[in-house]
Amino acid sequence: MYIMSGPQPSERVGLTQGLGPYAATAVVAGTIIGTGIFLVPSLMLAHVGSPVRVVEVWIVAGVLSLFGALGYAELGAALPQAGGEYVYLREAYGPGMGFLYGWTQFVVAKAASIATIATGFLLYATYFFPGLARVIWELPGASREHASVFRLTGLQLGAAVLILLLSGLNVLGVRRSGAVQTGFTAAKLGVLAILIGFGLTSGHGSFDHFRSAVPVSAGTTATSGFLLATVSALWAYDGWNNLSMVAGEVKDPRRNMPLALIAGFLLVLAVYLLANLAYFYVLAPAEAVGTNTIAVDAARRFLGSSGGTFVAVGVLVSTFASLNGSILSGSRIPYAQAQDQLLPGALARVHPRYRTPHVAILAQAVLAGAFALTGAYEALYTKAIYSEWIFYLLVTAGLLILRRKRPDLPRPYRVWGYPVIPLAFVTLAVLLLADTLRERPADALWSLGLVASGVPAYFVWRAFSAHPARNH
Repeated sequence: MYIMSGPQPSERVGLTQGLGPYAATAVVAGTIIGTGIFLVPSLMLAHVGSPVRVVEVWIVAGVLSLFGALGYAELGAALPQAGGEYVYLREAYGPGMGFLYGWTQFVVAKAASIATIATGFLLYATYFFPGLARVIWELPGASREHASVFRLTGLQLGAAVLILLLSGLNVLGVRRSGAVQTGFTAAKLGVLAILIGFGLTSGHGSFDHFRSAVPVSAGTTATSGFLLATVSALWAYDGWNNLSMVAGEVKDPRRNMPLALIAGFLLVLAVYLLANLAYFYVLAPAEAVGTNTIAVDAARRFLGSSGGTFVAVGVLVSTFASLNGSILSGSRIPYAQAQDQLLPGALARVHPRYRTPHVAILAQAVLAGAFALTGAYEALYTKAIYSEWIFYLLVTAGLLILRRKRPDLPRPYRVWGYPVIPLAFVTLAVLLLADTLRERPADALWSLGLVASGVPAYFVWRAFSAHPARNH
């Protein structure tokens, strides 16, 4: 067997268990609440036609995500190791499936997600610094129809720099990044609390708005509209799985993992429902469906001209915390894979002073920064969401497998309603993936191809690792 360079298991410096229950809950809430709650309600309204239906979609998508989080809570308490889903898939299906997941997350899905969040931060920063949107450099096209092949703007460059800076913060130590996560999550929840409180009590709205409706998007049926709106809501909820990736750094993980997952998600669900009630109380459906910045328009209604500034600052705070949480959690996937010799051993190195997987963090930063510079990451991330839900399904099915395969595994927390809840999640996830394949075949097939590319990569890596010249 090829022995990787870098510290061997007996010599490795362990990760610091520096995330307490509040910081762990902040990782859950902070990585879920990003830009989605400020953007997607109007898109959901266009698909389903009425605010009441939008609220129904939030509840359905929230219950589906909560079912998944409950299964992850059992797995996180039973297998409290860095790497989260990678560890669960490896234990349930073997190293090949673990590699496939890690490949998809590290090479594309997580890096593109981080790039998307960083650029979202810069997009809202243009509210204060409009010059960020200017073109810095462009590569001319070959024809008038293609005036430029590539454009580099301040948005792209700023997003790449932001990723590098926050990655550097994460290298300095999990306690520092955990403290940042707790502080910014508290700040964003405070901003949303003010938005919700003023929106519902200012008297600048009407509950009659919930009895009104608008025409749905052309060609949309009731079923397909509900599905498309659900996909939007699931995107806003995405991130509930991130705490499992840093389980090895959570204090008393067998107690705090399930507590943080459940408490963090229920907090997010409550905030999302209240925020939507405030939006549609203040704005009539005809007004809400016609904007891409529903939170800004609602705030302007009851806060006047300062409303736009207030919400822009809130989105910046929210996005910063989400980006920090994604960088913190995502880097632990290649770290765990490298420990199992499924990626280069350098990615398993822990900084001797800060006790963080610094090489994995920096490698992730390079990939995410590259996506940010291309400017094409948003479409890529939309497709990668489909591949992420494939693994959400497989992880939850793995919970059922591990109950049979590893009955002796310590389980300080067992999922409520077993096996109904995990089976319901698996069934609904299958239906969601199948309907998405029917409604958006190009995106779904692209994602399936992305996942499948990890199969030959796995066998190439195994052949490379077993090469006689490297067995020393």
